[in-house]
Amino acid sequence: MAGALKITDIKRIVVNVPFTERCQEWNALLVWEWSVIEIIRISTDAGITGYGETLLHYSWGRVPDEAVARLRGRNPADFLGDDSLGPGLQMAVYDVVGKALGVPISALLGQRVREWCPIAWWNTKMPPRALAEEAREAVAAGYLFHKFKARPWFDVYEQVAAISAETPPDYRLDIDWNAMLLNAGEAVPVLRELDRHDRVSIYETPIPHPDLEGYRQLRQKVTRPIAVHLSAQPFPAMIRQESCDGFVVEGGVNTILHRGAICAEFAKSFWLQLVGTGLTTAMCAHLGAVLTNARWPAVTALNNYADDLLVEPLTIQSGYLRVPDGPGLGVEVDEAALERYRMPSPHRLPERRHILSVTWPNRRTIHYAHMKQMWTDFLTGNHPVQERGADLQVRVDDGTSEWAELYARAERGPVHDAA
Repeated sequence: MAGALKITDIKRIVVNVPFTERCQEWNALLVWEWSVIEIIRISTDAGITGYGETLLHYSWGRVPDEAVARLRGRNPADFLGDDSLGPGLQMAVYDVVGKALGVPISALLGQRVREWCPIAWWNTKMPPRALAEEAREAVAAGYLFHKFKARPWFDVYEQVAAISAETPPDYRLDIDWNAMLLNAGEAVPVLRELDRHDRVSIYETPIPHPDLEGYRQLRQKVTRPIAVHLSAQPFPAMIRQESCDGFVVEGGVNTILHRGAICAEFAKSFWLQLVGTGLTTAMCAHLGAVLTNARWPAVTALNNYADDLLVEPLTIQSGYLRVPDGPGLGVEVDEAALERYRMPSPHRLPERRHILSVTWPNRRTIHYAHMKQMWTDFLTGNHPVQERGADLQVRVDDGTSEWAELYARAERGPVHDAA
């Protein structure tokens, strides 16, 4: 049937999928628009329908209008592996071809090496108490791997301790600094201290990607694996410098298969990172099923969403995601949910106004108007990289003149309060 298959229509449906209550509170600091998702629905002359999704404000690409026009009237099988289609359209192409052939997407990608893929519960920057609550929910939902963002405005040692107190002994933590430890000299004491905790598993991007020599030094002085984004620096340079133990792999299907093969050749494990709801998570499972070195827990941030957009949820048990066996993605899209969350144009969400106040044990406090301002100030090296007792308070606009005055000052630059 696939040989005669033709695409008759391509629909683009934009939805605003709510986050869970706690994730909404903390995602509002930086990634509030991850909830805006474009669903692609491909129809064919055989009555077979395929689906895909794209996070419009966070993904490896978007679906170009040109690509939609190019596929109409064509056989979707001709476009397998074409990353120029963008995330949602490419996913929908694989879904519809798999359904036409009666095989799961993994059969279009290679030979399965696993039926269950490791998957991580993922959280953005959160205080210890919030992460502990998230971890309790993670265990109840079948997760045993937890990846979260570490930042110098939270006490990472307390984060680890709080999560550990609420989870079983085999619960594992992967920690991502996005370069906030600045350099090897600053990072070594922090990572060595964390090395003492059995729950800590992998460190991601503790220092800036270009510092290959710094990464080489870190690997010699800490016991946990260190990972970076494979696309961040030329792969041969990272291998020659022995700068890391593994990678974050993301991108389109062709790119991921290529990078996964490179990792296998050099015996490097990696995380798959494809963020989205149930559709993206199913696609991630099919990729993980055929990539031998996709051994680290994949990150899709599925747990952040209050709705997976599926009729039946994916199966997650003991930290592993079952690879769907049905044709295509192997999942059924909840059409009622698409209508429920349909979003009018323009597909943007306003940024919440808040004051971010960082406090250290000596009572020194600095106020910021938004996360990007705070991020820049810390990456510049103006504050301790990971001091115990650091904390962040978020003050949402309360309508008072006091709040408005401080916010106006913070918009002009960080506001320092003396100890």
